[in-house]
Amino acid sequence: MKSADVVVIGGGPGGYVCGIRATQLGLKTVLVERDRLGGECLNYGCIPSKSLITVSKLFEKVRNGAKYGLKVDAVSIDFVALQKWKSEVVSKLVSGVGALLSGNGVEVLKGDAELVDKNNVKVVTTAGIEQIHTKSIVIATGTRPVSIPGLTIDREMIITSKEALDLDRAPERFLIVGGGAIGLEFASMYQKFGSLVTVVELTDQLLPGTDIDSVRVVQRSLENHGVKILLKSKVASTEKSTAQVKATIETPSGTTSIEADKILVSVGRKANTEKLNLSAIGVELDQRGYIKVDEHMMTNVAGIYAIGDVRGPPLLAHKASKEGIVAAESIAGKPTAADWKVIPDAIFTDPEIASAGLTESKAIEAGYSVKRSRFPFAALGRALSVGETEGFVKIISNAQDGLVLGVQIVGPEASNLISEIALAIEMGATVEDIALTVHPHPTFPEAIMEAAESAAGHPVHQLKS
Repeated sequence: MKSADVVVIGGGPGGYVCGIRATQLGLKTVLVERDRLGGECLNYGCIPSKSLITVSKLFEKVRNGAKYGLKVDAVSIDFVALQKWKSEVVSKLVSGVGALLSGNGVEVLKGDAELVDKNNVKVVTTAGIEQIHTKSIVIATGTRPVSIPGLTIDREMIITSKEALDLDRAPERFLIVGGGAIGLEFASMYQKFGSLVTVVELTDQLLPGTDIDSVRVVQRSLENHGVKILLKSKVASTEKSTAQVKATIETPSGTTSIEADKILVSVGRKANTEKLNLSAIGVELDQRGYIKVDEHMMTNVAGIYAIGDVRGPPLLAHKASKEGIVAAESIAGKPTAADWKVIPDAIFTDPEIASAGLTESKAIEAGYSVKRSRFPFAALGRALSVGETEGFVKIISNAQDGLVLGVQIVGPEASNLISEIALAIEMGATVEDIALTVHPHPTFPEAIMEAAESAAGHPVHQLKS
């Protein structure tokens, strides 16, 4: 029987970071991973999708290069080469994670883990069963896609995001069920690759829970590029033939049918907890099946922790990593807690959406006297110079003292811009603080400064309202 101070179950962005931090703090750590190091994000999500999105945007830019004076006789996508490059990016990062774990002294065990009790873990490997006695356990098993009635996933015609990342060509007709972040990222990407895309969303808006002003910009862009969007709609049934699948869709205006080469099901995810034996040990789950934890990432059972997606939304890799650090430091007896003010979010549609802090509606609900200030990218020199002028920066501040409560950005490089805002909110910055901070010209971050100047009452590059 092996012995350890900590057993981390799951080698994703939460688990491997937790394992590394734990060994840095002098804890003997064993990390158990049943698939590939890096987890869902690195292997089947964040990294491969952003690799393909990058190429799709470049492809579209080159095809439309004539308006910039760039003349190209013909441009096409070699999907074999594209997939090879994407896989090389992923493999390089997976190898890097392995090297970091090894270099920090984390023992990695490949197999399926099950909790025997709060101090013992059974791991089924290809060579047999390993038993590990441990003082603490960190569960970082992530989530998986859910299916819905009428849409049985066969991974050929009716697929998940994992299969959608490995296609050897763009489907001529692509039906995406679910208008959340994953669904819309694929809609943006495959539209650029030439697919005729339809998005079906059950609620009355795309990206439910996201700032509606930002969503409108993305929806308008998708529709202007030929994407058909059906809101307040659902797939009632599907019928497969040899070459295609026909979906019957219930919409507010009646029932319609859509034929597609592929259907992507992206309607949500569920926690990977079933095989862990948690109920026998008494670990509490919430109503949605996520593991309940305190600010130290510990469950109701002393010595058992949970981090990342398995403990609930927002399902974000960077959140998982920070929680992994908190869990490791808590186990080591350090004074630590998940006490951050904001978790920034980024959606890689075209244009991108990023946010940190409160939306206008949430700030009002919280009782603040709210001031909203916006600066459009259409008025920004850098945005004009690269031909990407859709969107805006919107600052939500406290009207009484100018404290920055939240920022929503929709437009070019939104994912890269939002970190400045996260820092500003964590530091308790006011709009005047941001307005007084000199930003280099010509750059995208100037839009943040310009919006702050407007919020502070002295706009320069837009008229005072």
